[in-house]
Amino acid sequence: MSDKKAAAAKGGKDAGAKKEEPKKDAGKKDEPKKDAKAGAKDAKAPAKDAKKAEEPKKAEAAAAEGEAAPVVKHRKDEHHGKKKVKAKDRVVVLHKLGKVHGPSNPMHKLRIEKLCLNICVGESGDRLTRAAKVLEGLTGQKPLFSKARYTVRSFSIRRNEKIACHVTVRGAKAAEILDKGLKVKDYELRAGNFSTSGSFGFGIQEHIELGIKYDPHIGIYGMDFFVVLSRPGVRVAHRKRATARVGHNQRVSREEAIKWFEETYNGLVLGKKLE
Repeated sequence: MSDKKAAAAKGGKDAGAKKEEPKKDAGKKDEPKKDAKAGAKDAKAPAKDAKKAEEPKKAEAAAAEGEAAPVVKHRKDEHHGKKKVKAKDRVVVLHKLGKVHGPSNPMHKLRIEKLCLNICVGESGDRLTRAAKVLEGLTGQKPLFSKARYTVRSFSIRRNEKIACHVTVRGAKAAEILDKGLKVKDYELRAGNFSTSGSFGFGIQEHIELGIKYDPHIGIYGMDFFVVLSRPGVRVAHRKRATARVGHNQRVSREEAIKWFEETYNGLVLGKKLE
């Protein structure tokens, strides 16, 4: 019995070996296909080399005829070790470096939003009425009256009593009046006159220094100037519909206001920290 089992096992192994032999032969049939592909690649290689060899000859022939030699570009050389930079990012970087060619961004320019003129008399009556006439003659606008917020007995002021008058001027007229006021100050201001929001103010002691003729019936009054600087687009924070927040880049800082004053009026700011 043991001899029969051994013979059967040998017969099974021989059958398995015979089955595996056709697979090896199938692999040998695929080898001619691979050789054909390799031969096709080798045939294309000489054609590429021939094209590269013809390019210098074309350039020499064009140079001999007096024509400009054709520029040969290769894809590998176009983006060799360089990252693509978006146009938007490039403009932002140039703006920070101050190297923008052509006109600057009009939305970033500073302008005079408004000029507020104020005369505080400290009492109601004829003096306040005459002060209002001074502002009306200077600006051509009807001034508004300000009331006291609370009672101050030492100043003889009662609550809700009219004690001052003011007017708001915009546009070209504001720039004209501001120039007259700065001329009285010899275009010199202190660093403390500028606020952190980019506005600045100053005062004069006699209104006749602005070029107004002296009237003995009116007298002489002092006057406060307050200038508000802004950039285009600030309206979005004050409009009634679709109110939005003003971005940080659109706000005016103290340093920008000082720089604008120095460049626009060729003025001098005293007490400024040296950079």
